[in-house]
Amino acid sequence: YDEGVSVDVHLNVDAKRTEERVRGQVMLPHGQGKTVRVAVFARGADADAARAAGADLVGAEELVAEVLAGRLDFERVLATPDALPALAKAARVLGPKGLMPNPKRGTVVTEVAAAVQQAKAGQVEFRAQNQGVVMVGLGK
Repeated sequence: YDEGVSVDVHLNVDAKRTEERVRGQVMLPHGQGKTVRVAVFARGADADAARAAGADLVGAEELVAEVLAGRLDFERVLATPDALPALAKAARVLGPKGLMPNPKRGTVVTEVAAAVQQAKAGQVEFRAQNQGVVMVGLGK
């Protein structure tokens, strides 16, 4: 058994109304206590910057082919705007798992190196569920 700490906050909001949705990201000062594998869909100089920043998987069309073949051994996905058209093919695989990059979630980035470093350092995403409950794991 691996101990962990999670926070469940019951909010008095109606999550079905768009103006009451709660969603965001926060940086934990000491991370989550577990290693996060980051996949980056990028080309050219952005791909090189992602590799230098410590991304575990980097690519564009070839990485999309691996995802379509069933490779999903990562927890966070980042993408550059120029790689989104290639990534659209994998939307049916990544979307139901909550991994599809989205500009509203901050996973479609232009500063790839900074985004990879934040994701590896312990950035946590949170959002309210249908009943207005926010559940976030803080550490292991």
